[in-house]
Amino acid sequence: MADPGSPGPDEARGRPSGAHPDHAHRPSARERWADFRTSAYWPAAVLCLILAAAAGLFAGSYTYQMAKPTPRHVPIAVVGEHRWPQGLRFVDGMERALDAGLSLHAYRDDGAARDAIEEQKVFAVLSRDGERARLDLSGASGASVAQLLAEAAPKVGRATGTPVTVRDVNPLQSGDPRGLALFYISLAAVIVGFVGAIQLSVHARGLDPLERIACTAVYALLGGFTIAAVVDWWLGALHLPFTQSWLILAFTMFTCGMVFTMFNTLVGRWAMLPTWGVMVLLGNPSSGGAVSWPLLPSVLGHIGQWLPPGASVNAQHTAVYFRGHQHLFPYLVLAAWALVSCAVFWIWRHRHPGGRTPKAAAHAARGKGSGDGGGATAAAPG
Repeated sequence: MADPGSPGPDEARGRPSGAHPDHAHRPSARERWADFRTSAYWPAAVLCLILAAAAGLFAGSYTYQMAKPTPRHVPIAVVGEHRWPQGLRFVDGMERALDAGLSLHAYRDDGAARDAIEEQKVFAVLSRDGERARLDLSGASGASVAQLLAEAAPKVGRATGTPVTVRDVNPLQSGDPRGLALFYISLAAVIVGFVGAIQLSVHARGLDPLERIACTAVYALLGGFTIAAVVDWWLGALHLPFTQSWLILAFTMFTCGMVFTMFNTLVGRWAMLPTWGVMVLLGNPSSGGAVSWPLLPSVLGHIGQWLPPGASVNAQHTAVYFRGHQHLFPYLVLAAWALVSCAVFWIWRHRHPGGRTPKAAAHAARGKGSGDGGGATAAAPG
């Protein structure tokens, strides 16, 4: 006989006595949402949406710049007096054909104009050769700009009755006819730089701050050397000033790795979002590597020079094609990003998800103590 005070079978199963099984409690929509938010499906769903958006933005950022590059401001050197009738008609015709303004800079002779090309101040030199116009292009200054000028000049010359001679006085290397090889090696350094830092955070979480910075520098040096060796020594696509190009690539990889480490310190597991945004979505399309800066929207052209991808392309481009006219600016940009990233990581290193755990540190201390005879004494029996 059942005890009168004991719960009935329905009560023992969590239902009021006499309640029908079909009337059991069903979670409400709010409760199901709360369960979803605390489950593993929530971050997975967020990541699916983020990755889908990142894929679209990644494709769109490059397509927007490369599908229809439009010149907006093209600086050109002019030797002597260009205001003879044919010259004026030719300049006006070029501006209409390009739908852009030609910023004309006067120079006293061909030597001064060529120096302006070497300093990367102008993309071409316009001069008078008898009754002909001569347009000397610099393919190395920007392949896309040189192509537009080379295609437009003969058509404009015929339309305006101005005979024109077009030649490339500073061409790209034969293994890089489109000028994209430097962009690709810089892109490799950028992406592998921050992906390497991601892998360190996953597979070497126990690294202390100085160890993490040192490991980032090591893989940057090794990776930069490998990129330069493959492109120059193995494939022969480019003839690089090897040591300088290697160090530029290594500097780029280190900077990008430390930028991710900085964001990982500040925002934790979502560090990939700002890193991807700065380096890939914004930095690479505006770097001037795939599309020369006169063909970019003016805002992007200015922003790109201040980001690591643009600084890397700028430094590498100058090192390969304008060796006697080095610029300090891109190195200062890379140095500023690297120093700020290292400083933020070091100051807020306690927020970084990596580093020695107290348990691991205690284990290491015990191991060190037992190794030198100073191990912990056994606990007395209670």
